[in-house]
Amino acid sequence: MTYCLAITLEEGLVFCSDSRTNAGPDRVSKYSKMHRFSVPYERSMVILTAGNLATSQAVIAQIQRDLEEDTELNIFNARYVSDVADYIGEISLKEQQKYAKKGGPNAGFNASATFILGGQIKGHAPELYMIYPEGNHITASDLYPYLQIGETKYGKPILDRIIRSDTPVETAMRCALVSVDSTMRSNATVGPPLECLFYRKDSLQPHDEYCILEEGHPYLSDLRQSWDDNIRLAFDNLPSLSAVFEADPSPDQ
Repeated sequence: MTYCLAITLEEGLVFCSDSRTNAGPDRVSKYSKMHRFSVPYERSMVILTAGNLATSQAVIAQIQRDLEEDTELNIFNARYVSDVADYIGEISLKEQQKYAKKGGPNAGFNASATFILGGQIKGHAPELYMIYPEGNHITASDLYPYLQIGETKYGKPILDRIIRSDTPVETAMRCALVSVDSTMRSNATVGPPLECLFYRKDSLQPHDEYCILEEGHPYLSDLRQSWDDNIRLAFDNLPSLSAVFEADPSPDQ
């Protein structure tokens, strides 16, 4: 399992992902889920992956081969980011079908993978898409300007409360990291290193800010401690229930 998210802001796009692929009792495996592709001053794109690792690795490998062979359609010659989303969906479907044929219908093998694609092509606004295992895709909404893949439920509440399209970049990046860290606290299959990237609108560069936080990184430790302390403080400052009990006595009274 994994957890990745992307946020679309007025200033650009934020991406964040964990790197854990296995968390069994005998082995913990790590693999980056964030893949960057760019042509300086012409286009910049980021792909986040979740689901079956063999499928997602095969999809990224095919994208890279198509670039090397300069095929008729690839991530560097597509006219629109939505065309790239269609292209990734088609590759993913082919890879899933390949594994399904090998395993047979009753093999109990799930080869599905989900992707987030975000970026900008010169002359167009930045775009963000989530590509489903079936090959189709959706984009983020104005009300909820973020997309999640993988183990999404634990990190969603803070995004719902904090993220808006006009959220400042640093706030959005901190929120993304807290979202991933909250998921790690509740699910051992999500874990560091954490990658966080900000692409600035119209820069057409690989990224404006980028960091990798390993387990034990001082900032990650401080972030966790500060979040724990402040959420306890906020809870302690919630309105007392005594006013409710006084205003609404029990039926027996």
